[in-house]
Amino acid sequence: MRSKLFVPGNRPALFAKALASAADLVSFDLEDAVADADKDEARTQVSTLLRSGTQRTAGKQVIVRVNGWDTSAWEADLRTVLPLDIDLVNLPKVESPVQLLQAIAEIEAIEARLPARAPVGLLVNIETPRALRHADAIARAHPRVRGLQLGLGDLFEPHGIRRSDLRNVHAAQYALRMAAAEAGVFAYDAAFPGLDDEAGFLAEAESARALGYAGKSCVHPRQVAWANTVFAPSHEEIEAARRTVDAAARTGEGAFAVDGRMVDAPFLARARSVLAIAHRKEGTA
Repeated sequence: MRSKLFVPGNRPALFAKALASAADLVSFDLEDAVADADKDEARTQVSTLLRSGTQRTAGKQVIVRVNGWDTSAWEADLRTVLPLDIDLVNLPKVESPVQLLQAIAEIEAIEARLPARAPVGLLVNIETPRALRHADAIARAHPRVRGLQLGLGDLFEPHGIRRSDLRNVHAAQYALRMAAAEAGVFAYDAAFPGLDDEAGFLAEAESARALGYAGKSCVHPRQVAWANTVFAPSHEEIEAARRTVDAAARTGEGAFAVDGRMVDAPFLARARSVLAIAHRKEGTA
């Protein structure tokens, strides 16, 4: 999940390019990238594409970002999205566990009228000070929550917090990463608005990588290569992970030594994650 490429749902001309890109995930957006007047058209275009199965032929994991649970577009988004073959719903504008559970209750009510299938997982955006303060409780509120995604633009801009100061970015990244770690879900980094600012993108991505984020959101295809480079495991990391997994297969999954270091379940889980990323890298980069 090194890179997630956003695609406005009302721009079908971009769909094929996104699916042919090197992004690990493609996120079709029905929310901020789509004007109110275009939301019906966006739902139609995204539904048509995803019902065709083209995304699976392309080998992509797919996310759809819906409008906020308290908006007029929310129910129409759910009725469109929930029957589709997708991996996650990206849920914005959640600030508390109570709001999350209210949103899930409405999701469940619609799912109950659909053919039986596994409940859809949620990637929850954390994009306000209140949401960041409650991020761990939000992530632990329901097993549908698979990950938390940082939204730095909404988090910083209304409050005059300078995103150009990497100390501010790191502080927010750290807070969200600790919340995700406490809840046992993955953390995903924010989109970066500077389409030509490679240095700025890389600075944020490298900070997130050092904290154990799964990847970074991209708003332009050129950013995908930057994210893939930063979040791809090194040859040394891949080989160390392979030795760890091989040792677990020989000795069992308790505590054991690899390369002179004690390894237990969390280290083994990380090693398996590294190998999974490496496998995707070989297939998509």
